[in-house]
Amino acid sequence: MKAITQDRYGSADVLALRDIARPEQKPDEVLIRVQAAGVDQGVWHLMAGLPWVVRLGFGFTRPKTPVPGMDVAGVVEEIGPEVADFMVGDAVFGTCNGSFAEYAVARADRIAPIPANLTFEQAAAVPVSAYTALHGLRDAGKLEAGQTVMIIGAAGGVGHFAVQLAKAIGADVTGVCSTDKMAMVRGLGADHVIDYTAGDITQGGQRYDLILDIAGRRPLAGLRRILAPEGTLVIAGGEGGDRLLGGTHRQIGAMLLSSFIHQNLKTFISTENRDDLYLLKDYIESGRLAPVIDRVFPLAEAADAIRHLEAGHACGKSVISI
Repeated sequence: MKAITQDRYGSADVLALRDIARPEQKPDEVLIRVQAAGVDQGVWHLMAGLPWVVRLGFGFTRPKTPVPGMDVAGVVEEIGPEVADFMVGDAVFGTCNGSFAEYAVARADRIAPIPANLTFEQAAAVPVSAYTALHGLRDAGKLEAGQTVMIIGAAGGVGHFAVQLAKAIGADVTGVCSTDKMAMVRGLGADHVIDYTAGDITQGGQRYDLILDIAGRRPLAGLRRILAPEGTLVIAGGEGGDRLLGGTHRQIGAMLLSSFIHQNLKTFISTENRDDLYLLKDYIESGRLAPVIDRVFPLAEAADAIRHLEAGHACGKSVISI
């Protein structure tokens, strides 16, 4: 089968289209004929091996999984003997290891039937980013109806899902993005949109019950100024910083500081699970959640898809079509 592979960490130049053996599923897994794969910031981190701390779990000198990609949408080709929920020919979406390929294997409890109103490309844009948005708002942020929430990075892969999910919960939503993406964020349902290129967003008079900072780099002191006295700041992602820890130094600092103040400063790790994937499916089929596709790249141009993401051009989510 054809797949994007890498044998070392580095820039997108380390990615190459090669012919490799088709993976074999374990008893609790299914083999998926991949139709589309999502591109997210985690793919870049695992490709680059940055910050270095990520290598502790994914391979110190080279990636343990040579085929990148986690988001997947496709058709079940084979099923393991312990799989009872799916049949050959089912259209599914979810997460796996190595989705930038013609075939990939996924645990049966990490996939679900594709929402009836989505294409394969749209479905591939959902899992990783929508999980992160859901877990940041609901689990870490404890967001409730009637609360005010600011979403920094509202036009990105995670952010555009967060705006919609926050509205579905019943919050008053302020989205922060660049000038050219303001119309899109308004279209997602945001009650207010702030252009971060027009000035310092932490100097406004409004204070928020919850701030979800997605891949941000702003100092904690500034964010605390616009956070309610007992509000919650949730930091998602760890961009910036040095090559060793990246932006995780800001997350560590937030958690340490939170012990001494009334405001709650948090970070979290988003994990895939069957219940939340089906919940996201229900949100999509009911019209409360929809992926925004920025660009669709063919498999052979996966490196260009990563470069596009790294440059910060994506509005919503980019997808690779196989």
